[in-house]
Amino acid sequence: MKQVETPAPRRARLAVDLTLLAIVGVALIAALAAGGATLYQQFYGPSAFVSRYLDLLSSGRAADALRVPGVSVDRETLEQTGIDAAASEALLRHSALSPLTDVTIESEKPHDGKTAVTVSYTAGGHEGETTFLVEQNGWAGVMPDWRFATSPLAVVELTLRGADRFAVNGFEVDRRQVSAAGADAAPLDPLPLLVFTPGLYSVTVDTAISESSGSGILADTPLATTPLDVQTTPTDEFIEVVQQRVEEYLTQCTTQEVLQPTACPFGLEVRNRIASPPKWSIAAQPQVAVVPDGGHWMIPATDAVAHVEVEIQSLFDGKVEPIAQDVPFQVNGTIVILPDGSASIRVGSPDDPVAD
Repeated sequence: MKQVETPAPRRARLAVDLTLLAIVGVALIAALAAGGATLYQQFYGPSAFVSRYLDLLSSGRAADALRVPGVSVDRETLEQTGIDAAASEALLRHSALSPLTDVTIESEKPHDGKTAVTVSYTAGGHEGETTFLVEQNGWAGVMPDWRFATSPLAVVELTLRGADRFAVNGFEVDRRQVSAAGADAAPLDPLPLLVFTPGLYSVTVDTAISESSGSGILADTPLATTPLDVQTTPTDEFIEVVQQRVEEYLTQCTTQEVLQPTACPFGLEVRNRIASPPKWSIAAQPQVAVVPDGGHWMIPATDAVAHVEVEIQSLFDGKVEPIAQDVPFQVNGTIVILPDGSASIRVGSPDDPVAD
């Protein structure tokens, strides 16, 4: 009998081989898809775009951050969002940035045809969270390109009381150099300053006249305006100068040999005739204080004592009587900071300057 080999076992082995190849192929495709998705997420997606922007801020590369698509904003866009079109760009620089660390992508979600990317971070030691709106900006080869649909810039609207010079994160600024009104800027006019988000911005003052240890805000919302009101305090040196000028002014008043020295806060009224010129002196100088007065300073009412010696002749019998009398009075005044940074100190009436 002749033996014949059947093809069934060979076909079975072929089927097994094909099945294995199919499984390997599916696994390979899945791996490639997963790898592609990871690659897209890390390097080409909206989150990667936002991460690159935040990396620039973290490394202090402000100029490069401004060149990221959608960051820079024109004046018309500022006006449409309610921001002063004259907002200063002085703080959009490396020296005004605060440290930005611990940046983490929290979520990436579709939003009105765009993508909302939420990140958490630590800015200048303060934890925060910001959501950026990103949209596609054409293609870079086969990969999508991106831009900020809403600029990540924001505005700090600073009202600085008692000073024109200040520092933001150590970067020194003069109000008159960055204000649209220049030297004509009123002391209490809010000063709009463009800043990057996210970022912590701390304002300090350290001048010969006034000081402030620091007032800060965390700018964490794109195209938002955040007011910051900073009240400075007078320096000890400034108070000493005011005290000295007031004392000099009062001493000058004592040189007038009249009962009512002109433009001075003290005097003596008598019903009889003076027989000799009055001699004035200051028995107790005022202990001057300096307090805020809007954008300037003022000297609140302070007690002092003058002393007068004079001979008075009676209109009734002609008798001459010497008088030595203490005359209590009060001193107040205003202090205006001039455009050149000096102070104009005035006692009582604003028409009576003490010193400039």
